[in-house]
Amino acid sequence: MKRRLQREGFFKVIKMKSNYEKPSERKKRIKTENIKRVKKLLKLRNRI
Repeated sequence: MKRRLQREGFFKVIKMKSNYEKPSERKKRIKTENIKRVKKLLKLRNRI
């Protein structure tokens, strides 16, 4: 159960909701997460 929750990002969301995040920091975090996601997908596509 714990591993499944970790994979889904449940603990990450709970940790982020526990304290205030400035809107500018939020935009910056979302942008970096999107870049990481795209790079990961490109890396997986290049393997195949």
